[in-house]
Amino acid sequence: MKWNNVKIFAFNFWHTITKLKAFYILYAIFILLTAYSAVSGIQNYNTQKNIRLEHQLKARQSWEANPDKHPHRMAHFGTFAFRVNPSLAMFDSGLESYMGNTVFLEAHRQNSVNFSEAVFSTGMLRFGELSLALLLQLVLPLMLFFIGFSTISADRENGTLRMLISQGATFKELLFGKSIGLFAVSLLFLVPILLVVLLALIVIGDESMNDLLWLRFIIIALSYLTFLFVISSITVLMSAKSSASKNALLRLLGIWLLLVVLLPKSTQSIGNYWFPIPSKLSFQSEIEKEVIQKGDSHNPDDPHYNSLRDSVLKVHNVSEITDLPFNYAGFVMREGEKITSQVYREHYEGLIGIYNNQNNLTKYSSFINPFTAIKYISMTMSNTDFASYTDFQDKADAYRYQLAQTMNELQMEYISPKKKSGSEGKTHVVDHEHWKEFQDFEHHSMSFQDTIKEALPALLSMFIWMLISISLLIVNAKKVRAI
Repeated sequence: MKWNNVKIFAFNFWHTITKLKAFYILYAIFILLTAYSAVSGIQNYNTQKNIRLEHQLKARQSWEANPDKHPHRMAHFGTFAFRVNPSLAMFDSGLESYMGNTVFLEAHRQNSVNFSEAVFSTGMLRFGELSLALLLQLVLPLMLFFIGFSTISADRENGTLRMLISQGATFKELLFGKSIGLFAVSLLFLVPILLVVLLALIVIGDESMNDLLWLRFIIIALSYLTFLFVISSITVLMSAKSSASKNALLRLLGIWLLLVVLLPKSTQSIGNYWFPIPSKLSFQSEIEKEVIQKGDSHNPDDPHYNSLRDSVLKVHNVSEITDLPFNYAGFVMREGEKITSQVYREHYEGLIGIYNNQNNLTKYSSFINPFTAIKYISMTMSNTDFASYTDFQDKADAYRYQLAQTMNELQMEYISPKKKSGSEGKTHVVDHEHWKEFQDFEHHSMSFQDTIKEALPALLSMFIWMLISISLLIVNAKKVRAI
């Protein structure tokens, strides 16, 4: 294969396409969509970021503004945790609109994350948001199919292909040249989007909240380059294997529908069928049932805590809890928090395991679907995927547990064990300065190391798809006919 001939075919395809008025109309439409997606994505990012930072500050001010109070009442007063809006969400919103961003943190209860954009939106959101990533994942491949469907088939129909072969050109040179030419055309669409994202990250991106932000951007850019080369190769191959241009277009549209709509939906349905999710009511009832079995800290006659009280009294060699060197009620609350958190964590990990099993079907389907691979890479590296959401939940619950146990420790230390148990009034309080001592919740996106682990199957599949596309060009070069 002579690379000089490959370059000639690539440049010829470039000049042929860029001379068409229809191409510039198509390109203008795409640029308008890009501008709209960029403006709306950046505005939404700024709005969400400011709202969450503002309310996180208000939640902190509300916490610190509490007067002298019983620590356990403060544990139930609680506070809020807000999920940080990742900078690359302006490029790929992913599941951002469907995942909650706020959770109320209090003692003894692990509340769900609430206030997603989908809750306050109309049903139109189910069709997806017009993001920059969506343009590259769905719209641009469709445009490339329309631009390149007649790449080889048109030359066969008008006799040009037979003339090229008779003059010494090979099918391998022709296939690679046309593929590279179509890939070069795709860069006209990709580069403006990457430049917009690059400028937006420089101006308003927050590196402190996003681990290795620029490396994430580079991986995303390289992944989309690989994806577009695969799409270009598939387009040229379908054109080469079709006897007529219209047949090539129909095949490419069928591939688009199969890989973009039918296969992902089928995978999700199979995942839901194989790994059913318990209802919220049954999930919570199972937790409450197990907590009651292990020990209810609010039940004075609970066998577990009666036994615990006897053992504590025995260890300290006293007969009454008022003779203990610490507040026994705080000790009980600390034990209760430990039990309820452990039970919840076990059930929660089981639930997340079910979700992960469902998601793994989609993740590993990327080995048979390059559209799934690029979507998964894009979401994961942008921190807008399901793993980023659960990462926030884990960090918020760890903070909640620390808050509750800190309040229990304050109760044990500062509430006199000699006084009658209770949290009402002004006799069982600690100084409000302790509220300021407890650090505010500060969320950072999932670490780059964890992100790479999550995205590794999709990254590997994208690399394999590139090798497959090159192999198909080489193999099919021997099967293409000039007539």
